[in-house]
Amino acid sequence: MIVPRARDLGGFSVRRALPSAQRQMIGPFIFWDQMGPSVFRAGEGIDVRPHPHIGLATVTYLFEGQILHRDSLGSLQAIDPGEVNWMTAGKGIVHSERTAAEARRSPAPLFGIQSWVALPERYEETDPGFAHHGAAELPSLSAEGKTVRLIAGSLYGLTSPTRTFSDMVYADVTLEPGAKLPVPAEHVERAIYVASGAVEVGGDVFDEARLLILTPGEQVTVTGVRPARILVFGGEPMDGPRYVWWNFVSRSKDRIDQAKADWRAGRFPGVPGDEEFIPLPD
Repeated sequence: MIVPRARDLGGFSVRRALPSAQRQMIGPFIFWDQMGPSVFRAGEGIDVRPHPHIGLATVTYLFEGQILHRDSLGSLQAIDPGEVNWMTAGKGIVHSERTAAEARRSPAPLFGIQSWVALPERYEETDPGFAHHGAAELPSLSAEGKTVRLIAGSLYGLTSPTRTFSDMVYADVTLEPGAKLPVPAEHVERAIYVASGAVEVGGDVFDEARLLILTPGEQVTVTGVRPARILVFGGEPMDGPRYVWWNFVSRSKDRIDQAKADWRAGRFPGVPGDEEFIPLPD
């Protein structure tokens, strides 16, 4: 089990579960942040200035609130709850994440998950791309006190329209007390993240903000203790370890050094409509 370390970003809390001292990746997932739950006062919001990425895809999925996404491809997309925002960085992209002006007119909640998916080596230098899928596009099923919505990959006979670069699964699940969810062992690396409520696994009870790493091949059933929201995710092991520095992921330290130099020298593309930027950390 991993207990995410919490950080307060000025009225906005983040809990980071990956990477951690215990585990770098679960399948292709190399970064896992729980955003909130927070409520911004009127006039306030999230302001993540333009910053670069290489070698990964960012996946933003919200339970509450809204984020306005802009990137160097010219994408402008409001992300609402239940939608998938998949941005492929590949050889390099820049994006910003903010609360839109109209959403700042009254108090606004924000609660969700942002993850990074490492790209297989053959796709690390692919062209950047952007895809967005509305909540109605994601397949779901509801039965016996549980609801499953498939964010990416395949599970329980459902297949998400989200294009991925490796074999993976990512699902949003709600459980009523007593509801049971068997977690298939078809993927080698699997994990359960408890976003809210509490669940029982193997006779132990786990509260919110806990990352449970499952043993490969083991049949596991998750039971709701209190009304719970969990994320089931994972996939096949990646094709080797990754270096992570700031917003860069790569199999090569030299490639990360090149990305540092490119950002410092202003060689990454800009974000139309958002002229600010985050300087390279010292």
